[in-house]
Amino acid sequence: MIHIRQFPCLKDNYGFLVHDDASGETAAIDTPDADAYLAEARAAGWRITQIWNTHWHPDHAGGNAAIKAATGAVVIGPSEVSRIGQAPDRIVDEGDTVALGAHAARVLDVGGHTLGHIAFVFDAEKIAFVGDALFAMGCGRLFEGTPQQMWTSLTKLTQLPDDATLYCAHEYTESNLRFALSVDPDNAALQARAIEVKTLRDAGKPTVPMTLAQEKATNPFLRAPLLKERIGKPGAADWEAFGKVREMKDNF
Repeated sequence: MIHIRQFPCLKDNYGFLVHDDASGETAAIDTPDADAYLAEARAAGWRITQIWNTHWHPDHAGGNAAIKAATGAVVIGPSEVSRIGQAPDRIVDEGDTVALGAHAARVLDVGGHTLGHIAFVFDAEKIAFVGDALFAMGCGRLFEGTPQQMWTSLTKLTQLPDDATLYCAHEYTESNLRFALSVDPDNAALQARAIEVKTLRDAGKPTVPMTLAQEKATNPFLRAPLLKERIGKPGAADWEAFGKVREMKDNF
């Protein structure tokens, strides 16, 4: 089986190490802070053998060089990672598969936050590492892509099983929740989740990971087609409604 260690990095990032018992392989999912990743691996008694990057931003790939120098890990990611240094040892895109021992993860193109953003999906385990494409009740800001591109990406993620566990890269949940309540105030599931989030954060606990079912029920970006009347876009295409919700969040 695989084991996942989640730990805080930088101001509000989460780091993830994924370990396969049988092979002894360990993948670092993104590298916001090389020292934190190396320390976590030492504490677990694991050696990082692979780095899987979701996109090029420094708080996701900035630790690649230091971790590779310390461990010899193979870097796997989208071609855009070369924007902040050496290109990945293996460039992957949608349709490719990466392996951790006997466990396979397929690559999804979920561009929008950045043009080449990808996600890693362990279908057998119902686990996905989604980087900054999707957050708890949020989604990544569109720094490079278009609303239509991002809506296509989010739609891909909604096709995973409802009980899939989603690991996103930031603890943005409280601010996302405040916006969600402003745009979807009559949502009973959202109101209940607000209580859960407060309980977790008051106890110093993470709100990540989350399930896809939770996001479908409470994430205003995924629910954009259901909010068309409320946001003043009654006749809009689904992606246009998403774009309006994203614009509202950017100015919230």
